[in-house]
Amino acid sequence: MHRKILITGGAGFVGSHLAEKYLRAGHEVYVIDNLSTGSLKNIEHIQNNPAFKDRFHVTIDTIFNETKMLELVGICDTVFHLAAAVGVKYILDNPLSSITTNIRGTEIVLGLCNKFRKKVLLASTSEAYGKQVKAPLCEEDDITFGSSGKSRWSYATSKLMDEFMGIAYYRTTKLPVAIVRLFNTVGPRQTGQYGMVIPNFVQQALRDQNITVFGDGSQTRTFTHVREVSDCLMKLIDTPAAYGQVVNIGGTEEISIQSLAERIIKKTGSSSKLSFIPYEQVYSADFEDMGRRVPSTEKLRSLIGFAPELDLDEILEDVIRFIKEEAR
Repeated sequence: MHRKILITGGAGFVGSHLAEKYLRAGHEVYVIDNLSTGSLKNIEHIQNNPAFKDRFHVTIDTIFNETKMLELVGICDTVFHLAAAVGVKYILDNPLSSITTNIRGTEIVLGLCNKFRKKVLLASTSEAYGKQVKAPLCEEDDITFGSSGKSRWSYATSKLMDEFMGIAYYRTTKLPVAIVRLFNTVGPRQTGQYGMVIPNFVQQALRDQNITVFGDGSQTRTFTHVREVSDCLMKLIDTPAAYGQVVNIGGTEEISIQSLAERIIKKTGSSSKLSFIPYEQVYSADFEDMGRRVPSTEKLRSLIGFAPELDLDEILEDVIRFIKEEAR
């Protein structure tokens, strides 16, 4: 069945991959993006592909333009709300607009989806787990945040409010809304501009520059390939059992940031050395990091029958290959 898909933030890293997957499956895709963190470069190859010529529609505008959003949500049958402030650096540099974008933007999207009764998926974040050190993190776990004086937590709490809004719409109006917490999605086309760790490390390694590790490097993360994330998003939006639910999408291998940097040096054959930089030299004095972030994907697997499985070596090799090609 031919479908019309709306992706807010569709010129962003995840949004552009999702758009391309739907187009390759024969559907029509509408994208709205204000290019604050997205880029036309992410979708240039899609716009230039003759096979997608009449099925890919791009609007450069803000989701705060309710007239345009009314038109787009009305046209489409499925909505992916990916537009949000992204990246630790961007969020700390733009605290007010980040909060407004996340909360007000989601309010507009959910209100319009409810008006037209359209299926919608909200992208949330693993940061919503707050100051957890247990692993794996399950969707029903309690959450602890730092004080309001520590601006890092403004992003996490604004995304948590998005989740509460989505769940409230489901419970009060039965709006078909699914919510996902993404754990460090990576892959080709991701920029290091906003503090994303893997593209930054790879670029530094390929230039034989010192790899800048923030803090002592003992903090651990898992990483998920954007291709597998897109597959999960496409499946969840069509899974009624996922509506009104929060679902983790994350990778399989836990690794410290120091070990990640060392692995990238080895994979690129780089002569780079590690340079450890205290957080206060990079961020504001009130910055607080999360020591560990590892997802349980049992709920995801039970809902859609699969979960991300690509190992970190494959993910890193894909990113290294892409960045090398871009540098040519």
